[in-house]
Amino acid sequence: MVPTHSFLQDMSSCKAFLLPDNFYGKVEEGSIVLKRTQCFSFCKQGLILESEEDDNLVKADLVIFATGYKGQEKLKNMFSSKRFQNYIMGSPNSIVPLYRHIIHPRIPNLAIIGYSGSITNLHTSEMRCQWLSHFLDQTFKLPSIKEMEKEIQKWEDYMKTYAGKEYKRACIAALHIWYNDQLCKDIGCNNRRKKSFYDEWFKPYIPSDYVGLSPNN
Repeated sequence: MVPTHSFLQDMSSCKAFLLPDNFYGKVEEGSIVLKRTQCFSFCKQGLILESEEDDNLVKADLVIFATGYKGQEKLKNMFSSKRFQNYIMGSPNSIVPLYRHIIHPRIPNLAIIGYSGSITNLHTSEMRCQWLSHFLDQTFKLPSIKEMEKEIQKWEDYMKTYAGKEYKRACIAALHIWYNDQLCKDIGCNNRRKKSFYDEWFKPYIPSDYVGLSPNN
């Protein structure tokens, strides 16, 4: 089960995940069995895997397809307008073009929360909701369409450089704190959220550091 891609690609494309307690202990005792295959078929006893291993039969009463989903298609299908469908999908060689991973520069009255992943999705979605609420309250204004598209292109260039073939997966994991800094600066609040120089340099940022963001706080 050793991955073929690097740890940096893992983090940059949000493919890393946290395992439950004693996961590897369960693997060692045999209550969790890891199998790797490209294809499988069903049989009366369960599954037959297409692999190089001798034991290709997996006895099973229940099979759960945890295959993920294609978020781009879900966004596209929200629109009946072909023009907006093309806008949201971007080009075949690009990510979904969202400014701050929230706003599409060319689709009015639309904000998307939760599409782009991070290492802490709930916290990131809350940060985006705070950013969006301040925008709706006219705390700040969006840049021009061209400036927003230029910023989106910078993010795409970064993803292509560090995420490899997984660059089209929307993710901010490797730049999580930097991303929060941008949202804070837009709102007009200090992006250095710690109370002391020591904490700022040596303590990790946590969700409580970003509670109640407002200008000049």
